[in-house]
Amino acid sequence: MSEGKLKVSELKPGMEKVSILVRVIDPGEIRKITTRAGERTIREATVGDESGRVKLVMWGRSIKSLTRGDVVEVSGAWTTVFKGKVQLNVGGSENVKVVEDSGELPSAEDIPEEEPKAEGEVPRRPRHRGFQQRRGRFSRSRGDEFE
Repeated sequence: MSEGKLKVSELKPGMEKVSILVRVIDPGEIRKITTRAGERTIREATVGDESGRVKLVMWGRSIKSLTRGDVVEVSGAWTTVFKGKVQLNVGGSENVKVVEDSGELPSAEDIPEEEPKAEGEVPRRPRHRGFQQRRGRFSRSRGDEFE
């Protein structure tokens, strides 16, 4: 695997700037959800490598057309926890790329069932992405934390 890329089994809650090469097991459906920031469009795909599988949540512009078996290079992702399981999240259109299958990853059928789990205290999601609410207004953050 390319240098600097993690394996699914190495994902832990609260990670940022994650780069990973995975195979699509289930491309999932595009759907709309309601968050505190309003209605958002997401796609929850199940992806994996030889070490296990994880849910990849693509937000807004990062949503790609995926097919079972595609090999995807994910960069600039962050991890969160939902129902005790680690999820991989990505938001930018350039952060999810379908790449040529080099045979490096097992087939979708051969990816183990193991999923990274959140153990102990779960860190909060970093608050420096996108628009952040501050005193009832939304403002674009520049890497600083808002309380």
